[in-house]
Amino acid sequence: MSSKIYHNPSCGTSRNTLAIMRASGEEPEVIEYMKMPLSREQLVALLAALAVPARELMRAKGDLYDELGLADLTLSNDALIDAMSEHPILMNRPVVVTERGTRLCRPSELVLDLLANPVREYTKEDGEVIRFSD
Repeated sequence: MSSKIYHNPSCGTSRNTLAIMRASGEEPEVIEYMKMPLSREQLVALLAALAVPARELMRAKGDLYDELGLADLTLSNDALIDAMSEHPILMNRPVVVTERGTRLCRPSELVLDLLANPVREYTKEDGEVIRFSD
């Protein structure tokens, strides 16, 4: 199985996660979901792999979230999935899929547990150094 990253190159966390994967010897399939939005079926499958409800994958920042009234806790999982499918900016990122599992990697160092040969040290864009130990 090859690894995948659901990536937004405008997001620092997403860029750091992809860089950590590459520094660890992975060359994942990069899915720029803002250019090629996930279908409803793809989102449902991704949520199943993550084993979380839609709200946990939803990005709650930004005007669109508020404009669409998505903070309403009575909204169904289906309504949230529909919103993310229609407006991909609402999907939190990055999501990484490897043989070891699927995870929303916020912060970016959460990807380390998903990698076969994780880099031992990495310096993020902001200068923060992360270290991985077994």
